[in-house]
Amino acid sequence: MPEKTKKNSRALAALLSSLISQLLLLLLLFFPSSNPFSSSHQFLFPLLQHFLSTSEISATFSLLSSFPRKRKRTRLLDPDDPTRDDDGSGSGPDSVIPRNPDSFKQFFKMNCSTFEWLCGLLEPLLECRDPVRSPLNLPAETRLGIGLFRLATGSDYPEISRRFRVTELVSKFCVKQLCRVLCTNYRFWVGFPSQNELDSVSTQFEKLAGLPNCCGIIDCTRFKIITNKGSDSISKDSHQEDTIAAQIVVDASSRILSIAAGFRGNKSNLMVLKSSTLYKDIDTGVLLNSRKMYINNVDLPQYLIGGRGYPLLSWLLIPFIDPLGGSREENFNNVVKIMRFPVLKTLASLKGWGVLSRPIDVEFKAAVANIGACSILHNMLLTREDYSAFSDDVSDDSSVYDHSSEYETLDENLNDKGPAIRSALATAAKRV
Repeated sequence: MPEKTKKNSRALAALLSSLISQLLLLLLLFFPSSNPFSSSHQFLFPLLQHFLSTSEISATFSLLSSFPRKRKRTRLLDPDDPTRDDDGSGSGPDSVIPRNPDSFKQFFKMNCSTFEWLCGLLEPLLECRDPVRSPLNLPAETRLGIGLFRLATGSDYPEISRRFRVTELVSKFCVKQLCRVLCTNYRFWVGFPSQNELDSVSTQFEKLAGLPNCCGIIDCTRFKIITNKGSDSISKDSHQEDTIAAQIVVDASSRILSIAAGFRGNKSNLMVLKSSTLYKDIDTGVLLNSRKMYINNVDLPQYLIGGRGYPLLSWLLIPFIDPLGGSREENFNNVVKIMRFPVLKTLASLKGWGVLSRPIDVEFKAAVANIGACSILHNMLLTREDYSAFSDDVSDDSSVYDHSSEYETLDENLNDKGPAIRSALATAAKRV
């Protein structure tokens, strides 16, 4: 049925429903009953309610269909089309959003439906706070496309400007705006779970490895940066590379529960841990403070699993050093390797984002924002079961970046119950 005919039919349905409901009202006025709950009213009231609701709904749909959509849609273009007019003037709102699903995944690290969902979610914030006296004549899809293209591919701004037909200044603004919106307004997507959620997290790990009460796997990685960007630079030498350390905690599904970035890359995993709010919150009892269990008469608190460069604490368990072959300790270490797979997969996926896969050539604070934005997008994609940005190329790079001793200790925790708790857990670990 043609669209015009459909609209006319909806309008006619609304008119008829309205007339019928008014006729019923007139009948009630002219033929009142002394008993408001009489059988006639018991019949008419539901009927009247039905037609009134039908009339309201029909009229609403008719009204909505008579207006054009407010959001300006982006025309789908072929990025390899030689007829495109890429003058770089920034005068046109069209963006390169390919029809090919494989190209879409390559350019934006997500499928089309996720892009549409994300655009609808971020649209009000992406279209506000434009440069003073220079508002951008760009729809939300284009703004989001520019930002995601930069994060997904790591392309430089001249390339982004050519593809999206905007100036480099506009490209930089859109990328910065997307990262700011994600890290400011949607940072709750990467937040440590509540107690009820932690119960679910520990249940997943227990099913995976047999170890109860585990609330996450912790690791630390480094992202390369180019440190020639003004006052935020670590060095004034041109194009000198350095690293940013990022500490991350994940659950069994690779969902990021906590991330702390912005530390200088020369810090060890232990130094980063002690500098993080996560350490302070756990040490003061704000986090991991409930649901104690008992294994072999040993108190088992909620805890995290760590690896190279971390201390052995009551709430942070690490593998045994040089266990005997075939022993419970060796089996525990093998179980820990299995449990660490989700965090290694998450780190590999984050480094699969183009902007993080190479030295980040922006100011230090902007580089941290890039890491945060990709982490938030990682959890958003996971929630939507969109695995476009997930990597199966997993490797443990902690030994490459962490120059601390194999397993460090904290002086203030020499009398910690960590060794007893780890030994008790070794008896509960699945045989692998």
